[in-house]
Amino acid sequence: MTRPALADWLSQTNDVTQVFLAAGQIPDLINMAGGLPDPALWPVDQIAGLTDRIIRDHPAQALGYSPIEGLPELRDAIAARFSRPGLALRRDNVLITTGGMQALDLLGKVLLNPGGIIAAQSPTYLGALDAWRPRAPSYRPMHLGANGFDPLAALQGAQFAYTVPNFSNPTGRLVPVGERQALLDAARGTGTWLVEDDPYGTLCYDGPPLPRILDLAATGGAYDGPVIYLGTLSKELAPGFRIGWVIAAPRMIAALTTAKQGSDMCTSGLCQMIALRAFQTGLTEQILPRVLDTYRQRRDALCAAMDRHLAPFLDWQIPQGGMFVWATARDPRLDTDRLLRAALDHGVCITPGSTFDPMGQDRRSVRINFTLNPQDRLAEGTRRLAKAIASTLADGQTASSISP
Repeated sequence: MTRPALADWLSQTNDVTQVFLAAGQIPDLINMAGGLPDPALWPVDQIAGLTDRIIRDHPAQALGYSPIEGLPELRDAIAARFSRPGLALRRDNVLITTGGMQALDLLGKVLLNPGGIIAAQSPTYLGALDAWRPRAPSYRPMHLGANGFDPLAALQGAQFAYTVPNFSNPTGRLVPVGERQALLDAARGTGTWLVEDDPYGTLCYDGPPLPRILDLAATGGAYDGPVIYLGTLSKELAPGFRIGWVIAAPRMIAALTTAKQGSDMCTSGLCQMIALRAFQTGLTEQILPRVLDTYRQRRDALCAAMDRHLAPFLDWQIPQGGMFVWATARDPRLDTDRLLRAALDHGVCITPGSTFDPMGQDRRSVRINFTLNPQDRLAEGTRRLAKAIASTLADGQTASSISP
């Protein structure tokens, strides 16, 4: 008997994630591909102490089911944390999610009809593309900062717009305040929801942080604006907690809560309580200076090594924060999809640009992570990548990619 075929969208995925998983078996591989924090920076002892006290003192909350929207105390804490003069956030503006990825998935369920249009900052976060892939959306790329970019035209008719303004994944770009305001004005003018995904906002190495688009949306009263703000604990504390949050108008929070009910019922009570205690005790603020100092030094080390080894092959800009350097090949013959395989042969892993392009057409860019590895490993990984690029160009593997 023939079983029914699997869903069509499964055939539309790329195989890069599978390549990454297989790459983990390569001895001495230097992983510069993923958006991974350094486990050595996690406050293990403090977390262990918090966990022990929470389970012993609050076993029902920690180990039982929690409200779908999240623990009320944690929702209150996040509302207070992000409130500003003129931006009055309340509990009903906040939904706790199982990581930032669940927030993206829920948004797709609530806002995206099959085949609908998403206006997305380009290039776009791979996780967002994966989250929305089952609904087969059409993408309208938003090239922020490009000459002639019209936010009103970009958002008109879209089911929502998606941006990562703080040190974007994958490019590391910091969107200037003027461009943020223009996106907000376009959201108000078109009635389109504007999703502000902000996992990297705390990882700011140069200069003061810029106001969030959510901050710019303040109107002086209870918040009911068009910005849907996504945050996560993954880069502030540790990713394994899978604690994220959505800040939005109450009616949007209510809709997302309905979608979450059919997704996971509730986020881990134990992890929510650890997050709450981390906020209440100032643990996230205590560890931040060391995190910033470490990652700043690693960013500088990577860029210095790229100057030594990769300048003949790639162009890039030094990011002011975040976790990534985005580089583009000078030679159009360099196909970075093929480079990924060659790099693995040389013992280093990077992410090709095609994975961040909904159409899969960017074959000249690479994303390089600097947060996971110490400075000497970054230098060695860069040296290996230079050899992989040279060998890829020399053996003519990319010739077919530019044939008419």
